[in-house]
Amino acid sequence: MTETVGRQKGDGSVRLADLLAGLSRLADLGFGLPAGDSIRSAALAAVMSRSLDLPNDDVRASMYTALLLHVGCVGYTHESVRVFGDEFVMNLAAERTDRDDPRDIARTLVPALMRGRRTRDRLRLAVTAVLRGPALGRGYDTVTCEVGRDAARRLGLSEEVQRSVYHSSEWWNGRGVPAGLAGDDIPIGARVAALTGAAVLLDTVGGTDLAVDAIRRRRGGMIDPGLADHFASRADRLLGEVDGTGPYELLLEAEPPPVACVLDPQLVDVAKVFGDLADLKTPSSYGHSSGVAALARDAGQEVGLGMSDLTNLEVAGHLHDVGRVAISNLVWEKPGPLTAPEWEQVRLHAYHSERILAGSKRLAPLARLVGSHHERCDGSGYHRGATAYELSLPAQVLAAADAYQAMIQPRPYRAALAPEQAERELHDDARRGRLGMDAVNAVLAAAGHDTPEIRRKPPAGLTGREVEVLQLVAEGCSNRQIAERLIISRRTAEFHVQRIYRKIGTANRASAAMFAMEHHLLGKDQ
Repeated sequence: MTETVGRQKGDGSVRLADLLAGLSRLADLGFGLPAGDSIRSAALAAVMSRSLDLPNDDVRASMYTALLLHVGCVGYTHESVRVFGDEFVMNLAAERTDRDDPRDIARTLVPALMRGRRTRDRLRLAVTAVLRGPALGRGYDTVTCEVGRDAARRLGLSEEVQRSVYHSSEWWNGRGVPAGLAGDDIPIGARVAALTGAAVLLDTVGGTDLAVDAIRRRRGGMIDPGLADHFASRADRLLGEVDGTGPYELLLEAEPPPVACVLDPQLVDVAKVFGDLADLKTPSSYGHSSGVAALARDAGQEVGLGMSDLTNLEVAGHLHDVGRVAISNLVWEKPGPLTAPEWEQVRLHAYHSERILAGSKRLAPLARLVGSHHERCDGSGYHRGATAYELSLPAQVLAAADAYQAMIQPRPYRAALAPEQAERELHDDARRGRLGMDAVNAVLAAAGHDTPEIRRKPPAGLTGREVEVLQLVAEGCSNRQIAERLIISRRTAEFHVQRIYRKIGTANRASAAMFAMEHHLLGKDQ
């Protein structure tokens, strides 16, 4: 997907590092880290790789592996929550623990898992941690590595980056996963990213001294001893450079040429990767974001949105729920009614989605749209309580598409609704003023429901016959060929063509074809 070419001003491309700078916040929040830890780790990986005089390919692998280090952690959330409870407590406790040292497991990991639990639950957890903990940990790490590698592949990153992400949970002593590699057999990008990920987390928790002490204790076990020594002797300078310059700016400056770029039309593909990752959070949400994106785009066509708005709406559809990863599965998978505090957490997921996109310069303009997917026209939605006057047509379409797609998928507290029932529910919301009527009708039409009343008229005042002629013009047909295809006279065909050109403000076939594509008047877009 990516084009590894230097970005040219006005060439319609965007730096992949910019996109991942924002979207890596999904990895942070899904793991339980502060938003921005992954980009800080990636910047540290780039600085450290440079200080080691590593080749450009290794610098790039270290940087991108650090950005994607925790992106696959949502893949095992469903299983880990069922055993240990709150996944964020487990994740952070495990990351603070030298898991190669049984003593550190006993004094760091186990107490964190038991904190605040009833005596009966504490005993159960202690037994589970001893008997099943190592196997569950290997399962978690393996899934994280596999999902992360697949994300790197779908993002078009190099095989070296994919390999580094896949082996990022290997340990220097060979006791890691997924392949049990040891020593220098572990890709250098994986070794650097594993160190910087741990160092940044521990520095956030307790400062540089704690980070250095922990890295030294893991030296030769989980972490490459040479890298551990290098970091420990320069920690203040390395971390100071990252924080002094700013992780985002440093990351973009440090990426070796040729930098990875994504053409603007491919932005949807990047968005789909992260929408799919967010949907991995719970089995009941699989495919939700893709479904919303498809519905929203098709509904946008129904209401006559232009090409740029349609692309933005599709991207927003894929990314609208990325903030769900910041809420524990204890909430999302609860089979019964939510408590008031749990509802407050749910209401925040739209805010988290907005803040994730705000971390990328390219995606920031879509943040408000994404954050509005649970707003309602009567002001009863969240997280702002916006009303119809504050909600754009794309925002109303996205909200209706999300509501419909959620209804037809199962949830832990209910079965999936039949499409006919979802149609009635959506119409009820429109009649009560909660959802925009035009948006609802457009979404239902996009979903295949019989709503002929919202079929829009062709743009620019074109008649049905003129649309047919325009389609043939776009195909490259001459006036004679148009006449033959439509069984009309050549003079009539010429009259239609000239009338179409006047209506749409052009005088040539190429511009007419662009108009037809922009307004989805060709083939299956009809």
